[in-house]
Amino acid sequence: MAEAGADAVEIGVPFSDPTAEGPTIQRSSERALRAGVSLRNVLQLVKSLRGELEIPLILMGYANNFLTMGDAPFVEAAAAVGVDGTIIVDLPPEEGESFFAAQEAAGIDPILLAAPTTTPERLGMLAERTRGFLYYVSLTGVTGARDQVAGDVEEGVKRAQAAGPRPVCVGFGISTPEHAAQIGSYADGVVVGSAIVDRIESAAGPDEAVEAVARFVGELKAALRASP
Repeated sequence: MAEAGADAVEIGVPFSDPTAEGPTIQRSSERALRAGVSLRNVLQLVKSLRGELEIPLILMGYANNFLTMGDAPFVEAAAAVGVDGTIIVDLPPEEGESFFAAQEAAGIDPILLAAPTTTPERLGMLAERTRGFLYYVSLTGVTGARDQVAGDVEEGVKRAQAAGPRPVCVGFGISTPEHAAQIGSYADGVVVGSAIVDRIESAAGPDEAVEAVARFVGELKAALRASP
């Protein structure tokens, strides 16, 4: 993915009840959990990649994974292996204030999420408190490939950009290079997850999965570069 042009890589931490995820990511979590993958395994993966990659590596998961490990042990371990940021889907800033502060102190960016239903007042708070970028959820639903981009995304992104100093990156439902180009014309970045995992799931084996993902990421990057 990095060689194909990805500016950052989000690594999912598998969880048994991923409430924001559609079927594709749910199945990927089930496969990973059956294989014994844990948060500590994911941290070891980051450690093994860090020497090869300079782009940001961001962990995405749910509060239970991180809080079970413990605030301080996680932050210490994540900083030691080179984690650049976290996206903890179900941990709002009011509940994660001390945890997020500890991450910031260790040089890890807590990345917060906003949605089309976020009120203007809350959007302002999230845009100020997030680090790295603000993750703008493009729709009111779960992750998963979609046929088209929601019609009100551009308006929402512009509100988010005006609300604070951080870049605004859009995720959920971005499935094609055309989607990436469309959103890239007004957002600061795009987040693509399910469409990549779909290619992994449908591949005949690891080599085919690597080739398919690299090709797709290259297509996404080319579309973004061509976007006005």
